[in-house]
Amino acid sequence: MLTRRSLFSHLPAAALLPNPFAACAQALRATPPPRLKIAAVKAARLKGVNSRFIRVHTDQGLYGTGESLDTIGVEDIVNRHLGPALVGRDPLDIEGIWFDLWSWNSPPGGIPPVFMRGMGGPYLGAMSGIDMALWDLAGKALGVPVYRLLGGRVRNKVAVYFHAYTPEQAAEAVRSTGVKALKAVRLDSATDAENPAQGFDPGKHFTWTLTNPQIDAFAGRVAAIRNAIGPGIGLALECHGRYDVESAIQLARAVEPYRPMWLEEPVPSDNPETMAAVRRATRIPIACGENVYTRYGFRPFLEKQAVSVIQLDMAKCGGLLESRKIAAMAEIYHIPIAPHGMASPLGQTAFAHVCATTPNFMILEWGQYFNPGLARVAPMPTYNNGFLELPDAPGIGIELNPDAVKELLMPGYEL
Repeated sequence: MLTRRSLFSHLPAAALLPNPFAACAQALRATPPPRLKIAAVKAARLKGVNSRFIRVHTDQGLYGTGESLDTIGVEDIVNRHLGPALVGRDPLDIEGIWFDLWSWNSPPGGIPPVFMRGMGGPYLGAMSGIDMALWDLAGKALGVPVYRLLGGRVRNKVAVYFHAYTPEQAAEAVRSTGVKALKAVRLDSATDAENPAQGFDPGKHFTWTLTNPQIDAFAGRVAAIRNAIGPGIGLALECHGRYDVESAIQLARAVEPYRPMWLEEPVPSDNPETMAAVRRATRIPIACGENVYTRYGFRPFLEKQAVSVIQLDMAKCGGLLESRKIAAMAEIYHIPIAPHGMASPLGQTAFAHVCATTPNFMILEWGQYFNPGLARVAPMPTYNNGFLELPDAPGIGIELNPDAVKELLMPGYEL
């Protein structure tokens, strides 16, 4: 009769020794994440700063910070509506929180935060800032950088580009920042287009019909900047959605010889068909996306082959996780992302975490690199020879400067 005693008596001696693999697994076992609850969500405005900062506090004193851009009223939406609805929630349930805010679930006695998947505006900006804060908090709770939570890096550093509006500024940007062949400067088209002496309709702000002198002036400035920076630097041309379709096509053809990296929003981004018409008529890549919200908003631009480059703004299109989903959609169409980047160092670094995990990332705008005011609000991430280098600290890895926040905080707000 086989008994436990007789079984073990027939086993080799080595089998009775402690299992080295079990011991190794025990030694490497990660500390379980803290069981956190959201205690408060606060949003604030700072004097002279376009960004709205959002902070998610927990019952154990841990917090995460996020940022929203270009959206009036975000701070009040967070403080009065979305924030109170999240008290008591597990902050690590990021997908669930986003889904509830985006759908029909509302706080007790309240109204739906975003009425049945509303497509954009300040509510999406508020959700984006909360999402960023939750990822910062999750990284701190688990002791890892945000990029680890998003699947890990496919690159160790993130290519960036800066702004320049004249040949002199462009040449200075290249010299002072060490921008090389893969990087870019940007030309803003507003100066020529807003010149009343050159236009059919002085004072108009969008859907301009360009005159020949306007097109010639624009092309001349592009030529001067290209000459200043040389052929190896990417040159992105910003149009801010200002032109009608035929003017955009003529403008694109006039600057084709200077081989721009892209033509950004040559027509408004509210009609994918017209954007596609411009794309078909020029060899220049067409870019847009800073005012498009969520993956649902980007879908028609991809399906209609309307763009060559997606320029999502992670601080208002839905947040970091939604941005990663948008990038994955674009990857199916073999379209790169070049995110819009006008955030503080905090938000800029958060964007870079997503870019580091995204196979179809191209380049990240760093529109506030030369802004000393924002450099006071949070320390600049490491920039080296055309690239932003990610911090390895848990979460986003960048913290707001408490002294600057205290000094610049608008009355009636707190973080």
